[in-house]
Amino acid sequence: MGPQHSPRLWRAIGLMSGTSLDGIDVALVETDGGERVFPGPALTVPYREAFRKRLRSVLGGVGPVAEVEDELTRLHAAAVGEFLRHHPATAADVVGFHGHTILHHPAERRTWQLGDGTLLARLLGLDVIADFRSADVAAGGEGAPLAPLFHAALAAALPKPLAVLNIGGVANVTWIGAPSEILAFDTGAGNALIDDWMRQHTAGAADIDGALARAGHASAPHIERFLASPFFERPPPKSLDRDDFRDFVPEGLSLEDGAATLTEMTAAGVAAAARHFPAPASEWLVCGGGRHNPALMEALNRRLQAPVHPVEAVGWDGDALEAQAFAYLAVRSILGLPLSLPSTTGVTRPTSGGRQFRAFPATVP
Repeated sequence: MGPQHSPRLWRAIGLMSGTSLDGIDVALVETDGGERVFPGPALTVPYREAFRKRLRSVLGGVGPVAEVEDELTRLHAAAVGEFLRHHPATAADVVGFHGHTILHHPAERRTWQLGDGTLLARLLGLDVIADFRSADVAAGGEGAPLAPLFHAALAAALPKPLAVLNIGGVANVTWIGAPSEILAFDTGAGNALIDDWMRQHTAGAADIDGALARAGHASAPHIERFLASPFFERPPPKSLDRDDFRDFVPEGLSLEDGAATLTEMTAAGVAAAARHFPAPASEWLVCGGGRHNPALMEALNRRLQAPVHPVEAVGWDGDALEAQAFAYLAVRSILGLPLSLPSTTGVTRPTSGGRQFRAFPATVP
């Protein structure tokens, strides 16, 4: 019998612009598209407030979408350029370009991520994989979340059952049990409602360090009404648009009490999600911006029946995880491997996805 050769390792750059509208995450991953995953350096490039307002103006697919898409794509190219200047020895085989979700209505077979893959490939001189969600939605899936297979690869050696909770604008969870046993779905509001509350009532874009939530008192009637939403009883997989819970933003509360109530809503939605797990999680690992909010982490610790830690506790980079996931998924797309499973998005069968955009000679953005 001849020598055994490991599958090729690809060097992929992943790009993520999340529903919190913060900016662009860039991350390098070396992987075979399976369980061999070696995360590399990462960088976050914040959006300027003027562009953030333009991006927010096209949520729902209204307004100057084409102009914003062009600007967003060029900002992604510039972010990759900045990343490569920081890490000049880095060579990438492919770029995974998620784009920015401006509409997500899977029940209507509609999901829309802004981002011009052809333009990005031309600007970077690198092959680009984009449009990760459409194939899943077309095949009957929710189109989200897509990071679970990456979570499972990273967590291969960790004790199970394990829950990986991502708190961005929307919150989603990956429950990982025995090998090949995985469940994933959106749990409810993440940071979006808290951030919108702050933007509406103050000059700030977020409740930094949960300071206002800690100074306020959560309104039990508002939380009870929130938890009465039919969404929480629906069996997973299931997913949300950023604004699906907008009608639950409290009225008539002080700034502090509103922040406390919305923070508690996010934690309550996560606790409700745990009812759908095949077995209780022995630990919760939290990634995304929400893990930086002590008030939210305290609420999760209070409501969940297992230890809650930021993913850094097991050596992961919680700010880069989603960008890393789309680097990983870009390689899986090239190899024709599934990006989603019936238990992660509700798709009818394991489904690959993503569209490849070939590089042209690079030009100046």
